[in-house]
Amino acid sequence: MATSPRSPPGAPPPPEFEISRQSRLLAAVRFPEDIALLGSLSKKVIDLDELRMLAAQGVPDGAAVRPTVWKLLLGYLPSDRALWEQELAKKRSQYAAFKEEFLSNPMEIARRQELEGQGSENTGSIDNGLLHRSEVTQEEHPLSLGKTSAWNQFFEYSEIMEQIDRDVKRTHPDMQFFCGDSSFAKSNQESLKNVLIIFAKLNAGIRYVQGMNEILAPLFFVFRNDPDDKNANFAEADSFFCFVELLSGFRDNFCQKLDNSAVGIQGTLSKLSQLVAKYDGELQRHLEIITEVNPQFYAFRWITLLLTQEFNFADTIHIWDTLLSDPDGPQETLLRICCAMLILVRKRLLAGDFTSNLKLLQNYPPTNISHLLYVANKLH
Repeated sequence: MATSPRSPPGAPPPPEFEISRQSRLLAAVRFPEDIALLGSLSKKVIDLDELRMLAAQGVPDGAAVRPTVWKLLLGYLPSDRALWEQELAKKRSQYAAFKEEFLSNPMEIARRQELEGQGSENTGSIDNGLLHRSEVTQEEHPLSLGKTSAWNQFFEYSEIMEQIDRDVKRTHPDMQFFCGDSSFAKSNQESLKNVLIIFAKLNAGIRYVQGMNEILAPLFFVFRNDPDDKNANFAEADSFFCFVELLSGFRDNFCQKLDNSAVGIQGTLSKLSQLVAKYDGELQRHLEIITEVNPQFYAFRWITLLLTQEFNFADTIHIWDTLLSDPDGPQETLLRICCAMLILVRKRLLAGDFTSNLKLLQNYPPTNISHLLYVANKLH
């Protein structure tokens, strides 16, 4: 049987391969704006304003470009494609250093330092990797309370690490990607834990707040499912930096000291109330004055968890396409979507009392996401 000739190693793919690849991509899209998005991504220097405008209308699922689009929207990838490889290598190396510094337990650190300091000629002073009692300094002692003590820092974060472990195990229990006994699911859980622990140690003012796992999950899911295996294998590192960037726009919502300030979560909830009053005064009065259903009763979760708990996972991904596309950060878009959610169920809310309205908003009904985003965009 005849076989097709093979290209030599390192040679560029034959023209028919590129044509086939482009055909597959185009077959995955259905609308002119999807084709425009693919065209925007193919440029040597990507026009971020154009990309944001196109991505806000939705990223096609079948074209396998969402990982790249999100990294660009979050500023993780530079607009110049020629710089991508260099920038990714630098960031991934930096994350590897973070893991080395923050995920090693004190025993491993002490053993490594001893080996590095003594060299091969003095290894006789170590038995099975353990320091002799006389060689353990006060700062290296497990009961040391010194601020620079690795053990003290380890125990200080142990409670946070336990909370992260519990929350990660509860992340999307209905999805085999996150939960289950498979090695794949366990590996994904481990990656989520690593990112959250490192974030907590690098951000002492916030550390870890319950629910951050839900914000990290969509990022990691999208990056781990990148069709490029090399990128997929570095999903943990890429997710970390994108998670940091995403949370930078919502940082004050997670700072308990700022809860009651204008920039804290109460200030954000107040902005939502003002937005509803602007576009539907009757609804705002009925909710907050007549039935006394204030935004903190239902929108606290909407805002702090970026709507990850209100819709199924696939719909959340589509909502995030729009959220991440806002050049001023996702918070203003998030508030418009929350306002649109109220407007879409206004008839039921106007007919309801405190109990029925609270139940409705705490268990938001299934809705057409495209229509929801359309209404939210009209509030812009």
